[in-house]
Amino acid sequence: MTIAACPISIADYLSTSYRPDCEYIDGEILERKMGKWEHSRVQALLAAWLIQHEQLWDIETATGWRTQVSISRVRIPDVVVVRSGSQPDVLVDPPLLVVEILSPDDSYSDTQQRAQDYIRMGVQTIWIIDPESRTARICTGVHWTQTTRLEVAGTPIYVNTETLFAPLGNR
Repeated sequence: MTIAACPISIADYLSTSYRPDCEYIDGEILERKMGKWEHSRVQALLAAWLIQHEQLWDIETATGWRTQVSISRVRIPDVVVVRSGSQPDVLVDPPLLVVEILSPDDSYSDTQQRAQDYIRMGVQTIWIIDPESRTARICTGVHWTQTTRLEVAGTPIYVNTETLFAPLGNR
């Protein structure tokens, strides 16, 4: 859903706070689909797993971090992983990993568009996690692979979906 009735500049967007935060797509401020319990829980569990390994893997993990994917677009991934070091307020360099956790209201086309924005930015690995079906996919370039072990090639970063989904219990 569009928040602003008329287009605003990216500078105005970046200097404004929204609650909850909104994405910026080609001059429009778009409301993000908010996750429900399983979405929020998987996001917290994954972030906790990654944070637990930050020193070992020399990474830093963030949730809900504004990520400028192009000059006219800012996305807000569910989870982002970057190399350790000083970080900007708005991420402009491709992170090691972007994770999108599907909400019940997410559509396939919306998810594809988001992934394409990250790929154009230069992100090499995107994880798409579906709490409802308890499945996950890795996107590297144009290839999508369903897997039970999510990894970032060339790094020690990984999570097994069985471990990730275990605290959600059985249905």
